[in-house]
Formats: sequence, C-alpha cells, structure tokens
Amino acid sequence: MSCKKLITYINAESELKGNVLRLAQKYSHEGADEIFIYNYTTNENEREEFLYLVKEMSKLVDIPFMVGLYVKRFEDVKKALYTGAKNVVIKESILDDKKLIKESSERFGSDKIFIEIDSLGDFANVESSKHLHELGAYGILLKHVVISNVLLENIKKANMPILIRDSLVRNDLEELISIDYVKAVVTNHFENKSIMKAKYSLKEKDIDINTNESLLVFSDFKLNEDGLIPVIAQDYKTGEVLMMAYMNEEAFNQTIQTGRVTYWSRSRNELWCKGDTSGHFQFLKSLTIDCDNDTLLAKVHQVGAACHTGNKSCFFTTIMKKDYNDVNPLTVFKDVYDVIMDRKNNPKDGSYTNYLFDKGIDKILKKCGEEATEIVIAAKNPNAEELKYEISDFMYHLMVLMAECGLDWDDVVKELSHRR
Repeated sequence: MSCKKLITYINAESELKGNVLRLAQKYSHEGADEIFIYNYTTNENEREEFLYLVKEMSKLVDIPFMVGLYVKRFEDVKKALYTGAKNVVIKESILDDKKLIKESSERFGSDKIFIEIDSLGDFANVESSKHLHELGAYGILLKHVVISNVLLENIKKANMPILIRDSLVRNDLEELISIDYVKAVVTNHFENKSIMKAKYSLKEKDIDINTNESLLVFSDFKLNEDGLIPVIAQDYKTGEVLMMAYMNEEAFNQTIQTGRVTYWSRSRNELWCKGDTSGHFQFLKSLTIDCDNDTLLAKVHQVGAACHTGNKSCFFTTIMKKDYNDVNPLTVFKDVYDVIMDRKNNPKDGSYTNYLFDKGIDKILKKCGEEATEIVIAAKNPNAEELKYEISDFMYHLMVLMAECGLDWDDVVKELSHRR
C-alpha cells in the first residue's frame, strides 16, 4: 500500500501571478507531496493565461502537481497535461460532455483524470461518482465533507482512489487521512504552517505518510575530535559543489526532520540553519555518506547564494587549472544554448545564428528538416563519424528552434523525466 499524501492546493482564480509562484515554491521546498493548482474560469483567454502560469510554475517546483480547469474539449485536457501536470482535475458541476472523460482516459492513460465533486457532506452522490469512474475517471476529489459513519460507508462503497479537499478548519487531519480509500488530504492549511511537522505528528500516530528518514543514525558516523561530521553541499541539478560545513547530532536530526539543511557553527558554537538570516536556504534532496562513514554529501536546492560573499559557490577562486574538454552533456547543451540565446538577445553582424532568427520560424524549421534528413542518410553509411557530425548539426538547429519558440533545456529535460 502506498503512503498517504499531504497535497497543498492553490486557488489561482483572481490571484496575483507572483503570489502563486511564491506559494508553489514554498510548498515544493517544505515537504508537500504534490500541489493542486486550479482555476475553473470558463473564459478561454483567462484559461490560456492560467495554463501559461502553470508552465512557469512547473519550472520552479520539484514535486508532482495536478491542474484543475474547465474542460470544454479534449484539447483542454491535452494542454493541461502538456504543462507537465501529473493529473487533470475536472469539475463535475461544469462538465458539459462526460464523454470527454472516456476520451481523455483512453488517450492519456487511466490514471490521469480526477473528478472534483461536492460531497454534500456525506458523499450521498456516490452512485453517480461510480459512473464517472466507469467512464474512465481514475478517482474523485471530494470537497465539503463532514465526517460521519455514512460518509465512511459511502467512501468504501465507491471503491476508488479518493482525495479529500478540506481547509482543516472543521475536520481533523488525522481523522480524514486515516479513512480507507482516502489517498491524500488536499488542503491550504499549511500556507503559514509547517508541513513536515504535521507529517511527523501523523507518523507518530502510525499513519503511513512520506517523511524524510535516514537509514543511519548519527552514532553510526565516524566523527572528528570535536564530535562533528563534515558535510559537502552540492547543487542537486548541476552537481556544482557549493560549500563545506559541519553537523553535530542535533543539526543532523533537524536537517532530516525539517528538510532544511542545518549545520553546527564552530565559530558561534550554535546551531546554524542555512538561510535563517540571509534567506538563502538549502532544501535537502538527498544525503549520502562516503565509504569511511566520516563525510556526508548533501544534494540540495540552493536558494540564492551559498557563499557569504554573494557567490553561488564558496569554491570560486581558481588557484590552478589545466585545460580540458568538458564533456558533461548537461553543461555542453546549456553552454551552446546560452550562446544561441545571447545571439538572439544581442545580435552580432555576420552571425549564422542571427541569420536564422532574422529569417524566422519557417527557415529554422526548413533547416531542422534538412538536418534530420542528413542524419537518416548518414546512418546508412558504415562509418559513424559522419553521423556524429550530422547529429551535432541537427542538435544546434534544434536549439535555435527551442530558443525561437521560448523553450529551454529545463523544459525538455523535465518532460523527458516524466517518461522514464
């Protein structure tokens, strides 16, 4: 049985874009399992603006998210999923054509569609919900529930995944999340409260919920003469080494339980949660220990600069360097793309890249097509050298196309990661 989840929701209707993005990042960093963002406007222009906002949000968060929107046609579901959403939530009360549930489920998979319905307190409309499940809806997002024996019986009768959306003003989190068939509580209760603290409280009550857990305890580590273990912080995306500091047992335990990397300051002789004064928090993604159990590697999401000087990394002063070829695909693709974007933003006379941008999308597409054909021809030859060059030419023109269409490698990599 999978862990129960705490899903945070964001009502994006009439909300400032900056507030939505700030809140989404906060939830992503601070322990939410997923985000449910919705705007059920029936205005087509506003719906397009909402989907654009969701795309921006997808670049800032590291956790799955669901999108709730008005669905008039199949393409609305497709557009929502193309933002990177894990699921689409369709509101039953404004769904004109229930055949869209079946069509979307068949096209994108049986686990993609949730239907939001008003429970009317005790989920009296369970039979109609079962019909939606038969049409292809994976599960139900129930709102306005009132805990009762009738509610529990109807949820059991539904026999499908249930998400309960609640502000937690009336109902207790523990009671809601403990209900059989309820996979998650969806709430905005944690906008100004600790998600991880709530999770550990549930864990203590034997509720199976996702928390940070270490396979080792601090006593398993080999410590230095001061009873500390050195910790190397590394950017979880790029692999860039950010800083080195130390943890004692209290700092280690606090890091695990809060998800914010906490060190022991030797100069101040006190706990030091990175970012408490600067706002440059480190949100923990993983902890690895070396072969001697005497050094930790913390992969983190770094907000702002890791170094007190304002540099991203503390390791910015080169004292020796030997020329070498950087063959890391991530950095090579990013470097080439950055050059292309620089040409787009700062045109240079005689630049072939600027020639392509000046000619426009049709010329760029023509070149992509030509280079794709060259790949096919080269692949028929026994010598792979020619194929290597043709693939490189195609990749360059593909990046020009990406730049022209407003995509970057983060967009593409994130989409590919969903397909693993």
